[in-house]
Amino acid sequence: MAVNPGEIAVPLPVDDIETLRRRRSAKWRTYDDDVLPLPVAETDFGLAPVVRDALAEAVARSDTGYAMTAPALGEAVAGFADRHWGWRIDPDAVAGLTDVGVAAVEVLRAVCDPGDAVVVSPPVYPPFFHWVEEVGCRLVEAPLRQDRDETWALDLDALESAFRQRPRAYVLCSPHNPVGRVHDPDELAAVARLAAEHDVTVIADEIHAPLVLSGATFTPFLTVPGSADVGISLLSASKAFNLAGLKCAAVVTASDRMRAVMRRLPPDGRWRVGHFGVLATVAALTDGDEWLAALVETLDGRREQLGALVREQLPAVSWSPPEATFLAWLDCRAIGPGAGPRDLFLAKGRVALEPGTSFGSPGDGWVRLNFGTSAVILSEAVARMATALP
Repeated sequence: MAVNPGEIAVPLPVDDIETLRRRRSAKWRTYDDDVLPLPVAETDFGLAPVVRDALAEAVARSDTGYAMTAPALGEAVAGFADRHWGWRIDPDAVAGLTDVGVAAVEVLRAVCDPGDAVVVSPPVYPPFFHWVEEVGCRLVEAPLRQDRDETWALDLDALESAFRQRPRAYVLCSPHNPVGRVHDPDELAAVARLAAEHDVTVIADEIHAPLVLSGATFTPFLTVPGSADVGISLLSASKAFNLAGLKCAAVVTASDRMRAVMRRLPPDGRWRVGHFGVLATVAALTDGDEWLAALVETLDGRREQLGALVREQLPAVSWSPPEATFLAWLDCRAIGPGAGPRDLFLAKGRVALEPGTSFGSPGDGWVRLNFGTSAVILSEAVARMATALP
């Protein structure tokens, strides 16, 4: 997507810390006021103007009733996917659910029986583990592979071994949180082949897809050969446009077989979607391209800034810059094991990060840092982290 910021400033502005602390979301209400909070995946940028205006207009007309997802949500998702990724989606194949987590759980319930195996690839977004437990299934891990240059990738041999255990589903994170990897088309096609061979449903969490940074290209899972009969995609504007509290996700299918799975979802799921979530999502995906381009360019700059800060001030820390997301996966094993590095940075530096142990055993000694903030806050956070080290 070409960056054409027009009247939208690049980098996107961020309020000062005192203003940010007046927000009442989880990021800003969990820690004491002397802590810089950079764990949870909320960004600090202001709302995209098209989203802000859509919500303000709804409030002005007292439009606060039940959500109506069809046809607007499907049309918005299809239009966005076509413009950004060349992915042709049938709008009628898009269903709205509360959020990606709820969607993943409901799809797992539709394809699994209690006790069935479900595969995940740690280190991975912590709720993946909780979703499997919530539906009463058994977790099977196929960890990512880390290459010598510290980049991460799907371990196809580990996946094949896991699939031989006859799991019912694989929850794929694409782009991958926390490592920021954008899986390439060949990898995804191999996943589809393995899933077809072993009769595994692939639930592709693609929530970070709009946030692919310069140097990488996102491939939707349902565009690779063989994926339509084994895959279901979960999408949302919530990460790119910071709409998590408004509750709206899209579930996309591309075959009759997977649409049959969707028909097994709870019929009242449509009424659990947030009305403001639908309005904001449709506005963002339909008219938010200019703002999103400015956001991606801003995050490119923050990624570069963080790399320089780590090199200069945290020589004990290493990382592979993410290809997507606003999340940095920092190797702090030289500082200490387990959640020790996170605890040290919080106790002595007053910087809150997400402990790597939350993402599974491969995260031992790692931390995740959210760089979706201002250059000033990011610089202050790294300076504090440096002072926390012995």
